[in-house]
Amino acid sequence: MPAPIGRREDDKMEQTNQIVVAGGGAAGMMAAIMAARQGASVVLVEPNEKLGRKLYITGKGRCNVTNACGLEQLMASIPRNGKFLYSAFQRFNPQDTWDFFEGLGVPLKVERGNRVFPQSDRAADIIDALFFALRRLGVDIRQDRVTQLVTRQGAIVGVGTQHSAGPMPCKAVILATGGASYPRTGSTGDGYRLAEDVGHSITPVRGSLVPLVSPDPCCQEMQGLSLRNVELKVTNQKGKVVFREQGEMLFTHFGLSGPLVLSASAHLNWEKDCYTAHIDLKPALDRETLDARLLRECKERANQSCANALGGLVPQSMIPVAARRAGIALTQKMHELRREQRRALLETLKDLEIPLSGPRPVTEAIVTAGGVKVHEVAPGTMASKLVEGLYLAGEVLDLDGYTGGFNLQIAWSTGYVAGCAAAEFVQSHKNWE
Repeated sequence: MPAPIGRREDDKMEQTNQIVVAGGGAAGMMAAIMAARQGASVVLVEPNEKLGRKLYITGKGRCNVTNACGLEQLMASIPRNGKFLYSAFQRFNPQDTWDFFEGLGVPLKVERGNRVFPQSDRAADIIDALFFALRRLGVDIRQDRVTQLVTRQGAIVGVGTQHSAGPMPCKAVILATGGASYPRTGSTGDGYRLAEDVGHSITPVRGSLVPLVSPDPCCQEMQGLSLRNVELKVTNQKGKVVFREQGEMLFTHFGLSGPLVLSASAHLNWEKDCYTAHIDLKPALDRETLDARLLRECKERANQSCANALGGLVPQSMIPVAARRAGIALTQKMHELRREQRRALLETLKDLEIPLSGPRPVTEAIVTAGGVKVHEVAPGTMASKLVEGLYLAGEVLDLDGYTGGFNLQIAWSTGYVAGCAAAEFVQSHKNWE
């Protein structure tokens, strides 16, 4: 593990420093590495003791680095403002991400859904590789927090930080402070205020890839129950299917969570619609086949109570819920089930409806939707159109993707472009005082 980053005792900075990167997450580290590789003098400012804290929790601690897909699928996996990323994805795509990390000594592998992970299954290996690349390139890493963007005549001239006595002069700033999700990792939404202070507009932030709340008490009744190999379908108030996928999900005291639910959340617009979840507990069986199985269960377990016999069809904690939905008494014998009860049970197994009332708070989201409006940023360079010398990368922008490595690819691509462009900018202004 890398040593904790250190805060310099003196807060003065030589005039030769050119670029300040605000934020030591995925986008910030990539931007700093690319700027330094082009010869720029870079200071990376990160308030946490260690870099990349949010990376530690991605992919359940394994770090889903990217998705091994082509440009078409990549663009289709960005539900909002995807066209803005076209140039960035062309310049730094998932194959480039693969080559980048393997070039840093981290072997990668592809798993289900084209998800890419380090072969070691350790997020720490990705963070260590980035940290030591920064060190080798001479990037000055400081434990501090950028609190102000200092401008003069519409151009960046420095930054104020929490621990500096005065402004830290620089020629360019790359704002990569992250979103507002998981604030304990350092994503506290600072970047939105910093950008807004210099004139940028902010799309209101909300959670994306976030658990969902349900008013149905059955969720609390089944809390802790994890379902595998089920199909989750989400419909809007008009009955239109807005999401359908198979995988894993979880019942909680507040509603629903797990990979399927997080994926579904990115497709939902709560300001314009309301939604219902439909869970197919037996997606591999059509209704005719499932009905035949139910008839067989009724025959083979004829003298068993439904409370016991239904354990062969649903998890134990779901038995009371399934029976209630089907109008079945738990004390009934299986041979006593009427045809309409069996049909109702079949429908419950194929379409367990859970009403949804909204997402959990943005602080519980994996990714933040909303942020700096992208029409105020040049897509080919990530440069601010309002402030000369300001570049933006990662989750601070109004960009988010589905699960599967797409959000980290946004971070790598925008960080790459911002780092390269900022280095080119400062090198073209070498004679500035």
